[in-house]
Amino acid sequence: MKMERRNFLKLFGASAGAATLGLAGCASTPGAAGAGKKVVVVGGGYGGTVAAKYLRMMDPSLEVTLIERNDHFISCPFSNLYLGGILPDLSSLTIKYGKLAANHGIKFVQAEVTGVDAANHTVSTSKGVFPYNRLIIAPGIDFRTDEIKGYDETAMPHAWKAGPQTLRLRQQLEAMKPGGNVLISIPLTPFRCPPGPYERASMIAMFLKQHKPGSKVIVLDANPDIVSKKGLFLKGWKKHYEGIIEYRPAKRVTEMNAKGMAVLVEGLEEVKGAVINLIPPQKAGAIAHAAGLVGPDKRWCPVNPTTFESTVQKDIHVIGDACIAGAMPKSGYSANSQAKACAMNVVALLVGREVTDLSAINTCYSFLSAKEAVSVTGVYKANKDKGTIEAVAGTVAVSPDLSEVEALYAQSWIKNILVEMSS
Repeated sequence: MKMERRNFLKLFGASAGAATLGLAGCASTPGAAGAGKKVVVVGGGYGGTVAAKYLRMMDPSLEVTLIERNDHFISCPFSNLYLGGILPDLSSLTIKYGKLAANHGIKFVQAEVTGVDAANHTVSTSKGVFPYNRLIIAPGIDFRTDEIKGYDETAMPHAWKAGPQTLRLRQQLEAMKPGGNVLISIPLTPFRCPPGPYERASMIAMFLKQHKPGSKVIVLDANPDIVSKKGLFLKGWKKHYEGIIEYRPAKRVTEMNAKGMAVLVEGLEEVKGAVINLIPPQKAGAIAHAAGLVGPDKRWCPVNPTTFESTVQKDIHVIGDACIAGAMPKSGYSANSQAKACAMNVVALLVGREVTDLSAINTCYSFLSAKEAVSVTGVYKANKDKGTIEAVAGTVAVSPDLSEVEALYAQSWIKNILVEMSS
């Protein structure tokens, strides 16, 4: 169901106001019931940074420790623009943690998490053991590479975690001779950022159109059809990249031949490419598995839809891409919304207050060209009876058309959300 943008923005404004009131009602002062309580947050991405920040904002008496293996974070959203040549580098998508920690009294620890002892409420790391009253884990994704025979990420980078692999894929595109084909292999859902692979096809096609005459993008999609913004992507491809993007649905890659630069679809059909961007099927980040937080599917973490507390391990909360969040897509904005709701309810649980039902927002932007973008938006709520998160009826909406205004909205969004995460 579609709705007009102005109506969505009205709903957005109402929802944001309600969230602000909820946060104000949860604020505490030093010496309050949360004094001396410890919350450890693992993961410094879209979810973890915001959860740590809002915990301290809502109850400054809490001792909050943010643990992250790296000293910086690079946003996966918008990294496709680097592949297309819109961004000169990844610096505008990179944040560090010093300002966030200093501004909010967060203890930042750059360390590798080696284990979680749920029984004794401790997190073991390469720099010591940290006790907690509540633990929030935001580990992002990992990959089910065992499902692809001969997998080699060096030869065929996935670039689905922004950083060195993104640089490698860009270098491969630049080195490719004109006339060569670029393969993009998309896994079965669910995966991080549903519209992301189709945006990537658009950005790479834009690069090829400008710099590699005679080249094209072949999209091998394991899904039976485009899973997000189908009509808008098809319209954009026809407008800008007709004859350059070739979309092939129901083509699940099960094997790769790094030496021969080829992949096999269902072990039968061989497809070759000069550059191959193989995005593997996904699962929750490794620490979620090590902590015993994954469900029966052995891939994702089931959670309470209001508090994001694990349904497997008590006093541990999982947010972002790693959790099963019902209708909410695995996106940066979803992780941000979940982090705020989780932080508010962790504070409530620690001080013995009633928790607040989830009301969250998501927006996903996708670029089709250097100046045009599209979006999908939605409002989500917890259904406690069903134990899941549902979209509010009538709120899930896509852009009416390709739009330069949407591109401006998108640029504003990424700037604002990265500032929120880092300060």
